[in-house]
Amino acid sequence: MLPRLDLAAVWLAATASVASAQTYRRFGTCPSLGCVIPPDQQDFLPGQEFDIRFEVHAPKNGSEAFNNGVPDEKFTATISKDGGRPRSIAEFFKIRSEPSLEKWTFSWFEDLFAEDAKTPSVVNVASKAYRRVALYEPGTYTVTLNYFSGKKTTAEWTVRPLATKKKAKNVIFFIGDGMTTNMITAARLLAHKTVNGKYQTLLSLDDFPVLGHQMTHSIDTFITDSANSASALYTGHKSTVNALGVYADTSPDPQDDPKVETIVEMLFRIWGSAWGAVSTAFIADATPIALSGHSRLRSQYGVLIDQTLNGVQNYSWTKTDGPDAYFGGGADQFIAGPGSYQGKDYYAEFAKKGYSVSLNKTSLLSAPNDKKALGIFCKNNLPVWIDRHIFPENLEINNDPTGAAKPAKDLPGLKEMTLKAVDILHNRGGKEGFFLMSEAASIDKQMHALDYDRALGDLLELDDTVRATIEKLKKLRILDDTLIIVSADHGHGFDVFGSSDTKYAEAQEDERSKRNAIGVYQNSGLSQYTEPKPGVSYGTGANFPMNWDPRYVLAAGVGAAPDRREDFGIGATPRAPTTSRGGEAYVNDKDRPNGFVVNGTLPTSESQGVHSLTDVPVYARGPCQETFGGTYSNIDVFYKIANCLGLAHGRNVTEGAGKRHGKGKGRD
Repeated sequence: MLPRLDLAAVWLAATASVASAQTYRRFGTCPSLGCVIPPDQQDFLPGQEFDIRFEVHAPKNGSEAFNNGVPDEKFTATISKDGGRPRSIAEFFKIRSEPSLEKWTFSWFEDLFAEDAKTPSVVNVASKAYRRVALYEPGTYTVTLNYFSGKKTTAEWTVRPLATKKKAKNVIFFIGDGMTTNMITAARLLAHKTVNGKYQTLLSLDDFPVLGHQMTHSIDTFITDSANSASALYTGHKSTVNALGVYADTSPDPQDDPKVETIVEMLFRIWGSAWGAVSTAFIADATPIALSGHSRLRSQYGVLIDQTLNGVQNYSWTKTDGPDAYFGGGADQFIAGPGSYQGKDYYAEFAKKGYSVSLNKTSLLSAPNDKKALGIFCKNNLPVWIDRHIFPENLEINNDPTGAAKPAKDLPGLKEMTLKAVDILHNRGGKEGFFLMSEAASIDKQMHALDYDRALGDLLELDDTVRATIEKLKKLRILDDTLIIVSADHGHGFDVFGSSDTKYAEAQEDERSKRNAIGVYQNSGLSQYTEPKPGVSYGTGANFPMNWDPRYVLAAGVGAAPDRREDFGIGATPRAPTTSRGGEAYVNDKDRPNGFVVNGTLPTSESQGVHSLTDVPVYARGPCQETFGGTYSNIDVFYKIANCLGLAHGRNVTEGAGKRHGKGKGRD
């Protein structure tokens, strides 16, 4: 006779298996078979709109197999505030009818052994989603999911205090993608001269009165990517790698995951303020698009551009009327064709909504300040600062924003785009002010490529842009009304550990001898980047190196990288440290051919460097600057900005959208 199945024992075994999983997990925020999304320990701004999803999982096989793979379709869920009476979700949020039951199946690998053996675990799911709700009263809310005859999953949510007074008229949020304190230190050494250990000039960032640090980990992993880290900064909610403006669920549709309202959606809805984004990346990249995009997959570029212009279309959601200034690369998503949403011409789509459209620097600078403005200046990412200013021959690529087979050469930099955006947003925002995000994207992109000089060149461009923006705000007489924040979304494990004598290294014939060119401690010497070199003049100004190619260069590196060669000098062409063979990354012998091989520390499939765990700096000046000191989570950057903008309301406020549309009060 078979022993009687002990469901409690099976349940405990299943949850223990999930808790011990690391590389792969069935669902990162759900350690049991009942999932509440948003999950336990989440914070909300009062009045911030969001979606709720409940999922009940029934694995058919694997270590978690339960109930013959049949999920409980009769699950129930309740919510209570501060220990009060639990009420159904529909009753609490005054939803007229229960949403329809959804069902689907997904699979996952329990660990690397299962992946090697190609034996996935299959999970059947029953689910319901409650769309566009909000919590208005500060306090603690307990959400309970009941399923499988007595099983429970509980999530505790915290609604933060009210903050209805607008203390800053404007916010400018500079993001150095991937930027760390170590990189800022290295950039300072490149561009600013020391005499007997004392800097004669400093970075613009060094003049900021407040410095804090934010922790960057995501909701279910301690290493983040730019998508969910940007979402944390813009929504106050951590998410999963690749997710933007949503909590990831397990459904097959990446566009139906539970959404969370972003800072610019709230700012438009409540105050009617202008907003914009500037990036040296393609504009559909994670950091700029996360201001307005909602998707589990950051790679849904065309859909995300459409959401930015037209709002979320598949569900009722906050509309922003589109950005007032939107500048960057990424023509692939605007030229009618396979890269654009539904093959449409998005230059034309933006123009239909009243946008001026600029495809080069000359056109951008002459664009009217009283109209919405779109500026797309090339395909893919903008060429980096060093290639635009030091090695312009690298601009000879077919990246024209019209799609023509010719190079885009009349290119603005981060400074020109940002200053133009300030002019437009100041004009269009009027008394309601504006929010601008300006991203130096290729700090991160060049760190991935282990091209440290190009990364630091873009960091210095960011610092120069911050300096120029402060001067612009002074001239407009709005500096005192503007909160300026400079931070990052995550970091890389980069640092400088000495110098390298490039002449000596090149003269050595074997690789071990080449390493003797590296000077550490007392042999590290001083920076030669600030010393003039006869016959060399870049004309790039006082805030950049006088010589990018001295004999003695910085010896620097990252803690996580593939196999590669190093010689530490600047490369005349953008770096490609590896080549691919059979799906694995190998040393590219054409890259740094006079260098020495450094063994990698990453999986052999990784062709570039990866992000790191490090906390990243937060510089602040202006209204509410004092709140940015200390060490805190990345979500707290959102709450600090939102409180300074007076976005935490105890009622449904929609007057702002009416102001911009000229309609008066009412939800879009």
